[in-house]
Parts: sequence; C-alpha cells; structure tokens
Amino acid sequence: MTLLSVPSDNGGDVDVAVVVGENLRRLRTRNGLSLERLAKASGVSRAMLGQVELGQSTPTIAVLWKIARALNVPFSAFLAAPGEGGLRVLRGHRSKWLTSANGRFSCRALFPLDQPRREEFYEIRLAAQSIEEADAHAPGTSENLVVAKGVLEILVGTDWQRLETGDAVHFVADIPHTYRNPGLGEAVAFLVMAYAENQG
Repeated sequence: MTLLSVPSDNGGDVDVAVVVGENLRRLRTRNGLSLERLAKASGVSRAMLGQVELGQSTPTIAVLWKIARALNVPFSAFLAAPGEGGLRVLRGHRSKWLTSANGRFSCRALFPLDQPRREEFYEIRLAAQSIEEADAHAPGTSENLVVAKGVLEILVGTDWQRLETGDAVHFVADIPHTYRNPGLGEAVAFLVMAYAENQG
C-alpha cells in the first residue's frame, strides 16, 4: 500500500516523505543503530533506508511495518508531526487515506498523528470480492475490529472467521493475517490496534 500526505494542524499538508524521514532518523539514532544494522534487522535495504531518511522516497506501508518491527515502535511513530494537546477535531472531509496499489483496500487514521501512541484507531474499507493480506505486527500487538457495514472474513493462523455487520473480533496480530470481503458491496470496519507495553 502507498502512503499519502499527513495533515498538519494549520490545515495544510505536511510532506509525508519528510515527516517519515525525520522520524526514522530520530528513532534509529535513539536505538543506537547504524543504517547497516537496521537494514539487517528489518530486511529493508540500506539504500532504501537512506533514501527514506533523506525524504527522497515515500515508503509503502509494508516497508514501514518491517522497520517498525525492527525498531519495536508503533506504526504511528513514523507519521507523528508536532501538534498541540487538548480537544482535537478530525474533520472527515480533510481525512487522508492510505490506499492499496489496486485501490481495493483503504484506511484512515481516526486519531491525531502528533505523537506515537500505544493504541491506534482506524476506519478500514474493503471493496466487494476483495482480499487484503497483512504482515505480522510487532510481538504482542493485538487488533480489535468491529464490522460497521457488510461482511468481513478474517484469517488468523489457519482459522477463517466470518463477521456480519455488528460483529466484533479481538486477536493477537503478531502473525500474518488476512481480511476478505466475500460480499457484493463494500465492507466497512473500525479497528483498534494496541501495541505491547514495552513499545514506544
């Protein structure tokens, strides 16, 4: 999946490549890792990591998940931009969506991207007769999902579970898992991702 832009507090957009690059450099140096060591730990090439840190390349979601696992940080750590506390209204018409290459799967953050957090809240949408495969998240990560519209099937390990509108599921997401929409209409769900206490 490709990444779009990150909204800033002043109503404009922050270049996602710059935000991700700055955060990656900060997190890597905080962990005392060279580009070579992070490349080995994440499976992402040193050249790609260097381009990301310089803001010259916008990584895919899959690449960011690999780096997040290697650094043991939440996914949102890469998208965090400086912000203010207090009440925050996230206007629907200004939402920025993360969309798969084929356009069949999309999601948006329903929380401020101003700092890393242990819980993240997303709206996800999967087109009819579509499937989306997710890599394993960091150890101890869990997902709690409720279907708001349509039908969604989830594969965790070897067991498929069918969820109708209103059904919810909770599972440990540190193994590969798959979402499938067997229906004739779009499926909409809301997802809370919770990271292990030792992350961040």
